[in-house]
This record gives sequence, C-alpha cells and structure tokens, in this order.
Amino acid sequence: MQQSTLKKRAISGMFWSFSGSISNQLIQLIIQIILARLLVPADFGIIGMITVFIAVSQSIVDCGFANALIRETEPTQEDYSTVFYYNLSMSVVLYVVLFFSAGAIGSFFNEPQLIAILRAIALILIINSFGFIQGTMLVRKLDFKTQTKISVVASVASGIIAIVFALMGFGVWSLVIKTLSMQVISAILMCITIKWIPKFSFNADSFRRLFGFGWKLMVSGVIDTLYSNLYYVIIGKFFSATQLGYYTNASKLTSTATISITTSVQKVSYPLLSGIKEEEETLRSAYRKIIKTSVYVIFPVMLGLAAVAKPLVMVVFGERWMPSAQYIQILCFAGMLYPLHAINLNILQVKGRSDLFLKLEIIKKVIGISFITTVLYFRLGIEGLLWAGVLGSYIAYFINSRYSAKLIAYSTFQQIKDIIPSYIGSILMAVLVYLSGNLLELSYGAELLLQIFIGVAAYMGISRLFNMGELDTMIEILGMFIKKVRKDKGENI
Repeated sequence: MQQSTLKKRAISGMFWSFSGSISNQLIQLIIQIILARLLVPADFGIIGMITVFIAVSQSIVDCGFANALIRETEPTQEDYSTVFYYNLSMSVVLYVVLFFSAGAIGSFFNEPQLIAILRAIALILIINSFGFIQGTMLVRKLDFKTQTKISVVASVASGIIAIVFALMGFGVWSLVIKTLSMQVISAILMCITIKWIPKFSFNADSFRRLFGFGWKLMVSGVIDTLYSNLYYVIIGKFFSATQLGYYTNASKLTSTATISITTSVQKVSYPLLSGIKEEEETLRSAYRKIIKTSVYVIFPVMLGLAAVAKPLVMVVFGERWMPSAQYIQILCFAGMLYPLHAINLNILQVKGRSDLFLKLEIIKKVIGISFITTVLYFRLGIEGLLWAGVLGSYIAYFINSRYSAKLIAYSTFQQIKDIIPSYIGSILMAVLVYLSGNLLELSYGAELLLQIFIGVAAYMGISRLFNMGELDTMIEILGMFIKKVRKDKGENI
C-alpha cells in the first residue's frame, strides 16, 4: 500500500515538476532563439560575464534554508518568518556589495557597460526573497502544478517584453529587462497564490537549528556555483565577448534538457526520500528506481543532441552561430551525468550528512580547478576547457556514488550495472543518428527531422531488443500522465 502511495506521489510530483521545468526551459529556449536572431553574440556574452556574481549571491541568500525547511517534519510559522527576514536582509546587503563592486567588475572584464547592467540585474536578489518561502511551501507539499503555472506565465510574459524591447533596438538591455520582469512577475504570482504573511519576529533558536543544517549546503552551493560559472569568467576574461556569446547559447541549449530533468528529479526525490529516510529497504528501492528511470531519459536526449548539433544550430540560430555547435557537442557529454550527481547528492541531504556534502564539493572542485589550470597553462583553448569539464563530471560521479553508497548499501558497481544498458543503448542510437546525417545529402531542416525520427525509433527498438524495463515504466508513466490530464480537464469543465 505504501509503495503504491509513494509511486502515485512520485509520478504526480514528477509530472508537474518536469512539465514545469521543461515548459519553462522550452519557452526560455524559444525566446532565446528569437533574441539570438535579433541580437548579436556579444550581447549574450556581456550577460554571461556577470552570471557568476548573481548566481553566487543567490546561493548565499538561500543559505541552504530551503532544504532545511523541506527536511523539517513540521516547520513552524516562526521558522518561516525567521528565514524570510534573513533572506530579505542578506539580499539587501549583497545588492549593496554588488552595486559598489560593479566598477571593479567592469574594469576586470574591460567592459564599462557592465557597471549599469550589473547594478540593474542584481535587483533580482531582493525581488526573489519575496517569493522564496512560498516556493518552499509548494515544494514541501509536492505542489509542482502551481509552480508550473507560475513559471510558464512569468516566462511567456517576460519573453514577450524582451522581444519587444529588442525590436525597439535596446540591444543587451532587452536581456536585462527580460531577467528582471520574469522575477518580478514570478514573485507577484507567488504572493497572490500563496497567502502567507510573515510574523513580526525573528526566532534565534529557529535560525540556529536551520542554519546548523543549511550553512554547509550554502558553502557547498557557493563552491559549486563558482565552479559551474567559472567558464563564464575565464572565457570573458581571456577571450572575446563574441566567443562567450557562443558558449552562453550553447550552454543554454544543452541545459534545457539537463536542468529540466535534474531539477525535476531533485525537487521530487528530496522531499519524497526524506519522508521514508528511516525505512532502509523502501528508501533503497525508490532510490534505485529514480536513478534507472532518470538515465533512461537523459542519456539518449543528451547524446542525441550531440549527434544533431550542427543541423540544429543552422536551423534554430542561423549560420552566424555555427561555432557554438562544437561547444554543444562537448557540453552534452558532461551534462548527461548531471541528474546522477543530483540524485547521489540528494541522499546525503536526506540522511542529514550536509558535512559530507560539503567535503565532497571541496574535493571535486579542487580536482576540477586543477584540470582547468592545466588547460590554461598549455593554452588548449575553449574546447580544452570544455573537455576538462567532461572529465571532471565523470570523476565527480564516481566520488558522489561512492559516498552515497555507504549510506544506503547501493554500491557504485551496482549503480553502473543498472545504468549501463541505457548508456550503451544511447551510444548506439547516437551513432546511427550521426551517420544518417552525414551519409544523406539533404537540407538542414530535412536532415534534422530525419535524424530525430531515426533517433526515437532506434532507441525504442534497442530498448525492446535488450528488454530494458524502463521503456515499460515510461509507457506506464505516460499513461498515468494522460489519465491525470484528462481527469484535470474533466474537473475544470
């Protein structure tokens, strides 16, 4: 009975979480494509230069409190209010720091216009704090349906606003306006949807308890964010804004799939696994199922994307963006492991081992930075940096899985045994897709459509040939999704 309930909760949560993530990412991608045809690569490169500063600041503002609140059995009103006031205060402090640091950052990149742009975009730190608690409440309840609606509305509205400003000739500022308007709309809708008002109190005991768990996650998050966005800083400093623009769009395209799946898995698995953290056998079984299903989806998507990168860039972005195709192909090999990283790290949080979480982040980043330093020393270029990221991603997987295995008796060898069928099947599919594009002389559009058809058909055929049970699982989940959508439509009529 419990297994059935868990399955229904997981499927419902995954449906709306994945729907929200993929819808939001696809909308963002469509908007990015339109803006890419209206703007020049250098505009995207300029925004990329300040990405790391905003991302790190946001990690500090969060401070791991979201996960700490989700992990709490019954968080109180004082808990929520305390976190709200911390977030708001810290976001104001960090905005002031970025405001006065903008001149130095502009000089570092030799881009004077970064000063005004950073001071404007940094406002999202304060804006986001007004919807932080509401978002956490929705995650606790696995109410991703509401989050989906809010994210879709905010993405569409901000995208339309950005396109209008781009058409009016605002250039890079249309990207700034897009970012700000999306966060404002999202925060307003969160506040309207979730009627929550903080108490006029700051509880020191609540802060110490939640901070005791969350600060290690915050430090881990800052380290991970710095490392993840390090390429923006390096490329922006040592290469041109145009080359950074190529990288930025390549990263955006590949992250559409990785972020959608990784975020969905993380959002659903963490509260779900937290609820059964004391039941070892049930926890291990659910954990294994999540891993097998996730890689069955992400592996073919990322390797298929690598196989069709060149015709895809020509059709979607146009010829002037062609240099980004090679970046996309390399990024796909690193991105295919991201959901595995997220799931393995989730189990550390579920078990309350934020100390181990922090330790692993430090170890992995030291290894990664040593790779980057080597690439810069030997001047191996942007491609060398990206391949260093691929190598770092694979090493990170083995580190993450080794330590999480100790907590639930699910070894790295068992994990690899579970994911290897999807890995091999995806490689075979990608080879077929790539060869089909090179052997036939077709227009880029026709070539892309043919490759997608071959990829889907080949992967399903390989799944049947090797009796991969995940195909049946996906068909079952799809059937439940369809029933759920029909039921929701029926209730709305």
